[in-house]
Amino acid sequence: MAIPDTAELGSVERTDVVVVGAGPGGAATAAHLAARGRDVIVLEKDTFPRDKVCGDGLTPRVIRELLDLGLEDEAHGRAPGFKRNRGLRIHGGHTTMELPWPELDDWPNWGGCSTRMVFDETIARTAVERGATLAQGHAVSRPLWRDRAESRVTGVAWRTRDGREGEVHAPVVIAADGAGGPMAKHLGVHRRPERPMAVAARGYYRTPRADDEWISSFLDLTDAEGNLLSGYGWVFPLDDGTMNVGLGLLSTSREFQGVNYRRLLESWSTGMAANGWGTTPDALEGSIRTGPIPMGFNHTPLHQRGVLLVGDSGGMVNPFNGEGISYAMEAAQLAAEVVDAALVTRRTSDLDRYDRELRQRIGGYYTLGRVFAELVGNPTVMHICTTYGMPYRRLMELVLKLMAHLTDQRPADTKDVIVNTLQRLAPAA
Repeated sequence: MAIPDTAELGSVERTDVVVVGAGPGGAATAAHLAARGRDVIVLEKDTFPRDKVCGDGLTPRVIRELLDLGLEDEAHGRAPGFKRNRGLRIHGGHTTMELPWPELDDWPNWGGCSTRMVFDETIARTAVERGATLAQGHAVSRPLWRDRAESRVTGVAWRTRDGREGEVHAPVVIAADGAGGPMAKHLGVHRRPERPMAVAARGYYRTPRADDEWISSFLDLTDAEGNLLSGYGWVFPLDDGTMNVGLGLLSTSREFQGVNYRRLLESWSTGMAANGWGTTPDALEGSIRTGPIPMGFNHTPLHQRGVLLVGDSGGMVNPFNGEGISYAMEAAQLAAEVVDAALVTRRTSDLDRYDRELRQRIGGYYTLGRVFAELVGNPTVMHICTTYGMPYRRLMELVLKLMAHLTDQRPADTKDVIVNTLQRLAPAA
């Protein structure tokens, strides 16, 4: 089902909240705010359906967000464009191991896959159905300030491709415009160099193994000469007969600045074809694309002068596994709750709760992830870990819970206790 035609905005609009960007974070924020009865205008520079470089994997954390939005068929893999999976197949050293998603009270025990062409449009359509106004093809050019001292943002200015311009005034702005979006830059929020980031490359391959019930992760990544690289590769099956095949390299690796990511993926996927994956060059559909992955709250503060950063604009990607959709959508739920309350009190300071609570929830976990990123930035360390750790199933079950951030608040087992304790003791990011 397509999104209705884009809204026609006047030259000056007023609303409760203006959201910049209609990706999962922005659209989910709009959906939750609209469900609370708030007037919301979402400005999206592109037109749906539109692509984004991503692995397209949906962890159980994402599945819970879909369920919270009432998207039952999508969450269960029954809707077109959505595929359900059982867990993670890890390849490392000389070992291959299938690890089902854990059985927990707080999270579903299944995951999924959906291309961002389908997924993002689904969340944006949900926001519109709940009452949000979506203006596609409206690129935000700058924030609007209350005074010359730039003490508070009171809206944004926009421009369309055909040259129309206008403004949306609102007491709160949600910046969900991605890693390179303009809002954080206008606020003077720059990437923190001590926080990790990565670059991902991915392509879609038509393959006979697209019906696989597992997503696959490859911990030993090599270039064409067989040299070990830091980072990891993935193969995620989709419901249209293709697989998302990709790789990511961390900024902590020595190769980060000097590698051609497209050629590396071509080389790696061709080598994979020899192992039965069918990822030959002629099976590639479309082109290989690359994109940045901002990790571990690498843009802070998350609230500044009436603007809340959600998703990639705040660097909310998990440093352990490169997954960011769930954290964008979880932040969206919190942002909607905080903004709704602040609109009642009319105190800008009440928005600080968003930054404070997100750090409390996942800041310690992200700090652990930064340590992990530093360690695996050395490919020798990664090779030792995979060679000597992979054969032990109980250890790998603990690693899965840690890297996928899947534990119960009330611990279900010793693994939960270990992960929760580490997360609680680590300083908040």
